Amino acid sequence: MRDTRDTSASGRRRGVVGQVMTSLTGGALAVSVVLIVGLFGLITVQGLAHFWPMDLVEFTLADGSVLLGEIHERQVEPDAEQGELRLKIGNRDLTGLDFRWVDEAEVVSQGRPADVVVLERLEWGNFHGRMVELRRGEERLAGPDAVATAFEDLHRRKVAERERTLDFERGEIGDVNHEIESLRLAARKLELSDRPASERAREEARIEARVTELEAHYAGLADQLSRMRDDLERETLLMEAPDGRRREIPVAHVVRAYRPNAMGTPARLGLFGARIGEFLSAGPRESNTEGGVFPAIFGTVLMVFLMSLAVVPLGVIAAVYLREYAKEGPLVRLIRIAVNNLAGVPSIVFGVFGLGFFVYFCGGSIDALFYPERLPTPTFGTGGILWASLTLALLTLPVVIVSTEEGLASVPRALREGSRALGATRLETLLRVTLPAAAPGLLTGVILAMARAAGEVAPLMIVGMVKLAPTLPLDGSFPFVHLERKFMHLGFHIFDVGFQSPNVEAAKPLAFATTLLIVVLVFAMTLTAIVVRERLRSRFRGQAV
Repeated sequence: MRDTRDTSASGRRRGVVGQVMTSLTGGALAVSVVLIVGLFGLITVQGLAHFWPMDLVEFTLADGSVLLGEIHERQVEPDAEQGELRLKIGNRDLTGLDFRWVDEAEVVSQGRPADVVVLERLEWGNFHGRMVELRRGEERLAGPDAVATAFEDLHRRKVAERERTLDFERGEIGDVNHEIESLRLAARKLELSDRPASERAREEARIEARVTELEAHYAGLADQLSRMRDDLERETLLMEAPDGRRREIPVAHVVRAYRPNAMGTPARLGLFGARIGEFLSAGPRESNTEGGVFPAIFGTVLMVFLMSLAVVPLGVIAAVYLREYAKEGPLVRLIRIAVNNLAGVPSIVFGVFGLGFFVYFCGGSIDALFYPERLPTPTFGTGGILWASLTLALLTLPVVIVSTEEGLASVPRALREGSRALGATRLETLLRVTLPAAAPGLLTGVILAMARAAGEVAPLMIVGMVKLAPTLPLDGSFPFVHLERKFMHLGFHIFDVGFQSPNVEAAKPLAFATTLLIVVLVFAMTLTAIVVRERLRSRFRGQAV
């Protein structure tokens, strides 16, 4: 009887311990979920707040000075009735500052005047003040009473002129520059060739004549561009700052102008949407602290796409060999240990390997074989999106191999045997039965690889990622896809804006907005892969039934 009671008591103790551990595990999961949701909520609120138009508050201080700005923060000491306000005052070209702290005890009066204007500019950040007049040189186009209405029509025309000027510079002038550079490289290639001297002389004369013709054409285009720029900046807007100082701003340099204190909710929502659209579709300006992040979005998505194209075939082939063909033994066990250890190697090590192997060895060899006329300027022998994608493919390869192996191991043996019994070869069974049934496991590895690749920054800083890329890897110039070009990345944009910006406080909201964007982008890509995986899983589950 004593043994039975002891056994029963021991069982009850194990049951209590099991319940406690289950409760602790559930509590830890709940805390983790709350932290993740809270972090995502913080990023969402801070990121979307970057696009919402805030009121301009005008403060009159005890010393008679006047400040105009957006209230971004309020700090109050314990047991104190008044605190300090952090104002975004703008007008960096006049004050040298973007933010200023104001002691509430020094505030004599404050208000929200309806006539104050926010100008978002191409340079020097926002300008806060009042419109005084429009000018064309010394001619006055509109005074204080009509300047707002006249500015709207003139600004629309100037924005269109600015776009035409940029198109002209990137289009016709860019094409001429490209052709001149191509002829220069052709002449250099001709020097390195072993063609007869007379033939080289005739070809060099033809190239020189064409270059002379193009240079004359380029000079005419440059004069035309100079006139277009002069015409573009001829009309100016005279603005008055809160302290009475005035500033002439070319109308073409204004991105948008609005009166926040006079805007209703529909107008604010419209501006909110316009700012988000600009953020997603425009390029950066002001050292990445203003404007959009479209080049970074494009670079991130293209890099992940190229990485997936590289890592999926390599990972699947390696996993198929290890699971389906290789005989178990010391060598196969050693390979599996090596693959698992690779998953724990710091990412910066992969970056150094990519620099040495892909950039210097592979890229340098390609330059020596196919682009000798461009040396010593490297083409593929420097960082680019191709080498960055291959480096990340190596970084994520262990994840894909392990996931694919698990997927292959989960395929029932009966499916393989049934296929072979019906006369299919081993290869046909692999391609038509085993791999499709293991596709959910494969996609799990691809999901994990994509998520990690989208957030990696350290190795990319070595093999091709830059702060600002002048051109995209994809454009209208032959061969249209330029995998040797450097690229921008959302992860590095966050690092640059948040830690390397000359004005970190002013750029902090943009860092939150970019963080929110990369989280949403990774979520969208992984959600797409998850949906495909579940459909495949349901399909093969139904076939098994």
